[in-house]
Amino acid sequence: NIVHRVETINFHDIIDILLLSVILFFIIKFILQRRAARLIIGIIIVAMIMLITMIFDLKATSFVLQSFYQVGVIAIIVVFQPEIRAALEKIGNAPITIKNISGDNKSSSYATNSIGIIVKTACDLSESKTGAIIVIERETKLGEHIKTGTFINAQLSSQLLKNIFFNKAPLHDGAVILRNYRLYAAGCFLPLTSKEDVDENMGTRHRAAIGISEVSDAIALVVSEETGNISVCVDGELMHGFNQKTLRKELNKLLIPNNTTKTPNKNKNKKTNQQEE
Repeated sequence: NIVHRVETINFHDIIDILLLSVILFFIIKFILQRRAARLIIGIIIVAMIMLITMIFDLKATSFVLQSFYQVGVIAIIVVFQPEIRAALEKIGNAPITIKNISGDNKSSSYATNSIGIIVKTACDLSESKTGAIIVIERETKLGEHIKTGTFINAQLSSQLLKNIFFNKAPLHDGAVILRNYRLYAAGCFLPLTSKEDVDENMGTRHRAAIGISEVSDAIALVVSEETGNISVCVDGELMHGFNQKTLRKELNKLLIPNNTTKTPNKNKNKKTNQQEE
């Protein structure tokens, strides 16, 4: 019977199996990276209990569990709406090709100059222990988050950024969003991460940086008000311990296409940043 089944497999079946495998892989990966992993364990336990009730013909318990499963799908969608929305937004905004975010300003020299301004500002703010969060928009548009702040659309400059984040300034508590390497908005409110395994010592800025990078492909740069440490967050992963040299290298790698700089893995990069600092 098995041999017969194998002989009937054609090219379309192979494509079907591969496609289903890829979909299941990303679903499992998505679940394991979020609090939904605990929910899946709970569902498996309930399913095992339900199987036992069917074997021993426990009608009352079986009826209750079957009713639970009927409304379970709707309950999961309601409870995990933020995670589902984040996943769908990432799928919908996934870039087909790597592009420069600079829009009309496509020259790499313009990007390099802008990165230099961002790096200088971050290092100056780090020395004075001035808290800041700078979000660099890429493919995913951040219009709904820009609306929460004050529209500026000014040429990027270190002086302007430092004035915004000065602790007496009215916009210093919010995030600055850069679009096309221009200072597009300030004082913006960002979504906080829903991760439960975030370090308790991290403040609101770091949680907001993780949150915005979970729902978009933006790059979030954070300067800690307590320690002056510089962090970069991409795809929900927060990397610490940057100095002027390593920060410039990381931003060049992330923002300038066809960059020949070798791309280290994230864990290795964390150690390298701390050592060079």
